[in-house]
Amino acid sequence: MANAGIIRNWRKIEAAVNNAKGVLQIQEEFGSFDKYVWGFVGGKPILNDYRSMSEIPTESEESRDLSKDLKRRGFGFVGPTICYSFMQAVGLVNDHVKGCPYHDAVDT
Repeated sequence: MANAGIIRNWRKIEAAVNNAKGVLQIQEEFGSFDKYVWGFVGGKPILNDYRSMSEIPTESEESRDLSKDLKRRGFGFVGPTICYSFMQAVGLVNDHVKGCPYHDAVDT
């Protein structure tokens, strides 16, 4: 707890441990965590056509659904905004703006 380089909030530490256990349960139920999360986008990436960064939302219907389901399963610190960020990071959502070289490069 004295190390400033790591998480020092007990609730976040407990949530990380609990969430890891939840991932194992999801893997057992669905075969993989991958199959579970891709189910929230119908198995293919959502390709958005935003023209500017200001258009990109902080959450979506899909991230709200994912958040709600994770919370139902006992996960913590999984609000719709963090779920949307996760979805962007792992390729479930392509929010590269039009004109960005990665917008069309992302395999859909």
